[in-house]
Amino acid sequence: MADFMIRFLICNIFISGIIGILLISKRIFKNNLSSRMQYNLWFLLLGLLVVPFIPFRLIGFPQIFSWLGYLRNSPPSGTLTAMEEAAETNLTGNTDWMNDFTFSVNSETPSIAGYLLLGIWIVGIFAMIILVIKSSFRLRSLEKSALPLQNKEVRRLYHHCLEEMGIHSKLPVYSTAFLKSPIFVGLLKPCIYLPIHLISDYNESDMRYMLLHELQHYKHHDAFASYLMNLSGMVYWFNPLVWYALKEMRNDREVACDTSVLMMLEENDYEDYGNTLINFAEKISLTPFPFAAGLGGNMKQMKRRIINIASYEKPTFIKRLKGMTAFVLTAVFMLGFAPFISTYAANEIYYQWDSSSENVSYVDLSTYFGEYEGSFVLYDLENDAWNIHDKERATLRVAPNSTYKIYDALFGLEEGVITPENSFIAWNGESYPFEAWNADQTLQSAMNSSVNWYFQTVDKQLGASDVYSYIQEIGYGNENMCGDFSTYWMESSLEISPIEQIELLTKLQNNSFDFDSENINAVKDAICLSSSDAGTFYGKTGTGRVDGQDVNGWFIGFIETADNTYFFATNIGAESDATGGNAAEITMSILSDMNIWK
Repeated sequence: MADFMIRFLICNIFISGIIGILLISKRIFKNNLSSRMQYNLWFLLLGLLVVPFIPFRLIGFPQIFSWLGYLRNSPPSGTLTAMEEAAETNLTGNTDWMNDFTFSVNSETPSIAGYLLLGIWIVGIFAMIILVIKSSFRLRSLEKSALPLQNKEVRRLYHHCLEEMGIHSKLPVYSTAFLKSPIFVGLLKPCIYLPIHLISDYNESDMRYMLLHELQHYKHHDAFASYLMNLSGMVYWFNPLVWYALKEMRNDREVACDTSVLMMLEENDYEDYGNTLINFAEKISLTPFPFAAGLGGNMKQMKRRIINIASYEKPTFIKRLKGMTAFVLTAVFMLGFAPFISTYAANEIYYQWDSSSENVSYVDLSTYFGEYEGSFVLYDLENDAWNIHDKERATLRVAPNSTYKIYDALFGLEEGVITPENSFIAWNGESYPFEAWNADQTLQSAMNSSVNWYFQTVDKQLGASDVYSYIQEIGYGNENMCGDFSTYWMESSLEISPIEQIELLTKLQNNSFDFDSENINAVKDAICLSSSDAGTFYGKTGTGRVDGQDVNGWFIGFIETADNTYFFATNIGAESDATGGNAAEITMSILSDMNIWK
């Protein structure tokens, strides 16, 4: 929750920008959008305010369109197509290639700042709840003191207004001495409250307009909108732009109701309706109740409403068409920002993969994964085709663990810390829990046994600045090295997705990094698991161990045959036993059944 609070605040920066865009859009399309459409645009904002609390990543419009295209071309779920005849060989070149030794790291403690902000946010919400409860008690007192409307003339007029509006529900009306303006209130049991002083100064025309206005609130379910607005105000109590937006939404609601009333009236009645607001401007005011909608408002709002009434003209078909077009354009534009205000997006937890130009098939391989949550990604270089199991997890960034050593070794080679001819690093005599680690190492042996201290030594000689520069140069995952320098790739800050692993392996195999070709070959030799006439198999496992439990397993690599190259990445996650070795076994089963490697 502490981490969520940090991301939530980041999302609020985007939300504030969206509010600004909405206000600008309303101004640009002011002459095209009807009052009701301008009000309805605010509901899009209310929907966007929910996005940071949705516990999954939203999909952008470009992804939706590309997925629809893939549905026409993808093979049926659970079916696999043979890509070439099986390479009849075993992984005999590296007998210990599944031994992915790893250290356990402790769970990260959320930042104190995150907890502090979370506490302040919760305290603010409780304060807002107290204010709402206080206002609700005042409304409850009003309900107890109110009496059913007794004035026969007003009751007769009220029933006439119900018929005029086409409302057949029983909507009770009450009179009270504790209000200055009429209000409509109630979600499950809606009703209207009329101030006694307005009934005493009864004028049929004025009273009719006020009743029609309140009935418009009922017809358009404004009580429910009031609940949504007040809930948004409580959750976003710290964001002044959200408060301003909610205030504008309430103003637009009253203008929309005025317009709805005007649509029922004859043109010569418009002036009388405006005079009703002017005549009662001193008697009516904003409602003090959080879940009520009423005729009142401050003088600035009254001025705006009167100007709207004075300039109102019944819309033509062309104007309604323009208004609908402007509304749709604004709505689509605003909804396009939804993925950016997700707390998941703020955390960069997913790789924003642009797959629109890729040839992608989505396959169901869940039977291979058993109880593991996981993904499998295969890229066929010759056919430029992707096969993906579980795209959601294929774009999920997690710690690379020992798979990162492929690139760490490459950085060391590029800087001359080690060379293809001499990659020897002497053991410092420190005792490690794995016998293979307690010895002098070369790049080949260190990669085979996944010797952490070897690559940590390379990092120390490179320095954090150079390592970070290389990570940025190749675009490794989230490029985040803020964790401890000795463990930043071990269930810490550095994270990468299976799809990104494939993209990097492709660049490695093709030397798109423009590194020394001898260094590229040295790294490839270090991760070579098998070589025969059938082809060459390269791979590296990785295991993430947290608090003594194996929670993150990787197996990545590629297969070079005489006429093609296949790149693969498998990642599994679980509360325990999610190891690189298990990820490798799953991968080998899939590759075998796909007739890529036996």
